[in-house]
Amino acid sequence: MNSLYQTSIHSLPLLGHGKVRDNYAVGDDKILIVTTDRLSAFDVVMNEPIPGKGKVLNQMSDFWFEKLGHIVPNHLTGVTPESVVAPEEVEQVRGRAVVAKRLKPIMVEAVVRGYIIGSGWKDYQDTGSICGIALPAGLQQAEKLPQPIFTPAAKAELGEHDENISFADMEQRIGADLAAKMRDVAIALYQAAAEYAATRGIIIADTKFEFGLDDNGVMHLMDEVLTADSSRFWPADSYQPGISPPSFDKQFVRDYLETLTWGKTAPAPALPADVIEKTQAKYFEAIERLTGEKLKA
Repeated sequence: MNSLYQTSIHSLPLLGHGKVRDNYAVGDDKILIVTTDRLSAFDVVMNEPIPGKGKVLNQMSDFWFEKLGHIVPNHLTGVTPESVVAPEEVEQVRGRAVVAKRLKPIMVEAVVRGYIIGSGWKDYQDTGSICGIALPAGLQQAEKLPQPIFTPAAKAELGEHDENISFADMEQRIGADLAAKMRDVAIALYQAAAEYAATRGIIIADTKFEFGLDDNGVMHLMDEVLTADSSRFWPADSYQPGISPPSFDKQFVRDYLETLTWGKTAPAPALPADVIEKTQAKYFEAIERLTGEKLKA
């Protein structure tokens, strides 16, 4: 499968390169978002692409946007990406891009946790709580929480780590009404997605959502949603609390990087071919298990 590390679209104005996505202006009110095969770990972009990863993320997001559209509006416009670029640029967008509404991003990420893992597990071990939310004593690593919790994070600049913040801090940053709406919608999205994923043998341990406002102040779900990059997916058939379960994402890359004496800052170390292949296989397995369909070419 051919890979796309970075786009070179000249028919539209470039807005910027993110860790994974390249954004272009389509008029004044829309954006072309192209999901490349770049991979970031510990907020550092790796030098090698994961072939097909961008198509997996894009098609997985499209699947969830459609399934969850009754809960909150989203950024999709229905405009085909192939129609807004030059003919010689079509292959760069096929299967891996969307034309989205141009929204004003809310600079707080909506993180929902249904299980205790990752930074939440470390926080709990230190304080008995996650982001200031007190939890029952005696929980094990990867254990299901009594109910999902909302733990917002302040969005960082490219290359910096997002910062966990309290809900009170979020209210101060964006206002109490919008903060409450984001929290309630994010939890509803997570619960609906987790219920569906369970029917496919997948546990969604946690996820993050991003929201933006249109010119009328209406909140929209945007960016990516419930992908293997923005969520922890675990196979239900091998899940047990007390250990960190395997996940359908870049865990092979993270595990490899943890064996190196590397400061987790750019430049990134080279990834071996077998780590790239195993990571690619996990992304492909994730979309097939979730949607019941293989990746569209």
